[in-house]
Amino acid sequence: MDTPGEDQSVGQVIDRLAEKFPLLERDHIRDVVNQEHQVFAGKPIRDYVPVLVERQAKIRLKEDAANPPVRPRAEASTGATSSGRDA
Repeated sequence: MDTPGEDQSVGQVIDRLAEKFPLLERDHIRDVVNQEHQVFAGKPIRDYVPVLVERQAKIRLKEDAANPPVRPRAEASTGATSSGRDA
């Protein structure tokens, strides 16, 4: 069972990791932290959960930062050409 203090600490983990990985979207960071937090759901000892969550999330986010997903360019999704004219 999460405690209000644990939830607050996990929120602070998200804030710290968002500062550490400014090129990654905050939503992605939050998702990774929440996934890592779920690993500890139902475990009886809660004192170190935020520290363990931050450690595991940081490992995953370092990998994500080193291999960012390829996103289509805005003009490719709108169908416009580089000259601005239709072919």
